[in-house]
Amino acid sequence: MESSAVLTLSQLPYFSPQKSNRKRVSPSWPCKPRSSQPTRLHCQKMYVPGFGEASPEAKAANNLHNFFTYVAVRIVKAQLQSYNPEAYEELMEFLNRHSLNDGDKFCANLMRESSRHKALALRILEVRSAYCKTDFEWDNLKRVAVKMVNESNTRLMRDYVSETSPAESEK
Repeated sequence: MESSAVLTLSQLPYFSPQKSNRKRVSPSWPCKPRSSQPTRLHCQKMYVPGFGEASPEAKAANNLHNFFTYVAVRIVKAQLQSYNPEAYEELMEFLNRHSLNDGDKFCANLMRESSRHKALALRILEVRSAYCKTDFEWDNLKRVAVKMVNESNTRLMRDYVSETSPAESEK
């Protein structure tokens, strides 16, 4: 019977850094501000370097904001296809000429295209807001993200152990 050893992250050895002669100020964990509010420290959270002014959560929120625009465009596009083919064609032409990577820029450009496009942009903004507030399953997002991270970590550690351990056939 095959057996595989999978180590959880808490079982991996921890090598403490060499002690320095510098005096430490309590608390010993490096507390860094995670937002633009300099007086608010989050000592219970990890400090994530390299994000500049925005926290990782702010970066994720920005990506979700753009994703909500993408979803709203898909919803409006499907609605228009069934009841207003002419507006559907106009939106499709605009989509072929403009990127949806930046949702706000896309909507701003759509508003300035023509009065008919302005109505489409306002509809997209309305749908984006409604989807974000009422339809998007925020709790499910967290559950799925945590599950994906845990499964991925387990799979990667299992693969590493199986690659680095001697196979049973070599015994």
